[in-house]
Amino acid sequence: MASVVRMPSVLADATEAAIANWLVSPGDRVAVGDPMVEIETEKAIVEYQAEEPGIVGRLVLAAGEAGEVGAAMAVLIGEGETDADIDAVLGGDAVLGGGAVLGGGAVLGGGAVAAAVTAAPAGPERSNGQAAGSGSGARIFASPLVRKIALEKRIDLAGVTGTGPGGRIVRRDIARLEEHRQEGRERIEARPDAASSPAAATSSAGSRPGPVLAAGDTLIPHTPTRRAIARRLTESKATTPHFYLSTECVVDELITLRGRINQTAAVKVSVNDFVVMAVAAAFADVPEANVTWSDEGLVAHGSVDVSIAVATEGGLVTPVLRGVEGRRLSGIARETRALAERARERRLLQHELEGGTFTVSNLGMYGTLEFSAIINPPQSGILAVGAARPQPVVVDGAVTAATVMRCTLSIDHRAIDGALAARWLSAFTTRLQDPMGMIV
Repeated sequence: MASVVRMPSVLADATEAAIANWLVSPGDRVAVGDPMVEIETEKAIVEYQAEEPGIVGRLVLAAGEAGEVGAAMAVLIGEGETDADIDAVLGGDAVLGGGAVLGGGAVLGGGAVAAAVTAAPAGPERSNGQAAGSGSGARIFASPLVRKIALEKRIDLAGVTGTGPGGRIVRRDIARLEEHRQEGRERIEARPDAASSPAAATSSAGSRPGPVLAAGDTLIPHTPTRRAIARRLTESKATTPHFYLSTECVVDELITLRGRINQTAAVKVSVNDFVVMAVAAAFADVPEANVTWSDEGLVAHGSVDVSIAVATEGGLVTPVLRGVEGRRLSGIARETRALAERARERRLLQHELEGGTFTVSNLGMYGTLEFSAIINPPQSGILAVGAARPQPVVVDGAVTAATVMRCTLSIDHRAIDGALAARWLSAFTTRLQDPMGMIV
């Protein structure tokens, strides 16, 4: 029986995602667990796997097209099912646009299912400046999501040339038109008489002013990942009452032990691997700190799931290392390295980006001595790790040299009070300064 493959809720706060690349074509057979499509979210490209077996009958969303969570992406069919069966199971979803279908035969006949709409009689302006109401009523092929974006941006789709399947208008066409509009505004603003011209006045009145670019400046459009980072961090600072605690950890024993381990270990361990292990050990010592805030009450977590901040070309992502309290050091090192590699390649899976109870962000490899990090909601804490540097310390009343690493803990004051956070940070420092005690 035909079934609809829908856009998954890739991330907890995501409302839409885009098709980055189809891994199947109409007519392909898929089994449960087979990769079907790469979905681009604001944070990464996530591989979606088939949840049931079948034959790919239709790709509803084309590569580059976006859809809201729950929108139809594709249709799987059984032997002998036809286009009529596909249309029937899609029902109202059929208007979500159409990528490729399995063609060339009575059983699965061809044809696209792009939505056909008529230019609105009034509303958004055309890309050429004419009112939408002056349209000719020509059929426009676009998905509801594209039409929604066009309405928000005051774009009449009748003036847009579609580059999708069958000339369908896809989201990249809207983005390209927006870039052309911006370039036109910049050219107008650059003219000596721009300030007094009617065109400039109309542009200023009808749109938000863009940045002023000096000679030699270039405007780099925001990526979805950069926009997501900006939105979430702004939300965090605005809604989460942060407070900060700092510690200095003497890590000479850790560095010596790491060197000995890496002489023979198949998996090389990093200082950050010890840090992640110490985080889990500190939560074992102070379990009441392993909580997050919710409107209904504090959520006490039964495991330590640590998000690892990874810098990528597109921005910061935080894949999750789960159940750290039950992992050996070599397991932490192996899995952390694998997550970081997949993050940089934008090949993280859906579950690897979800959840997490605490985050570790390490800039020590860049020589940064210390910094304060912004909490990753809905978590209650993040540990910012600086570089390990030699400095004088006092031991038993005598000044001596030691390798010291500064760490700063950012805490959500709604969930964790200062005394509790101080206990946790003290436990973390003790554990990190006694690395042998953690791994035996």
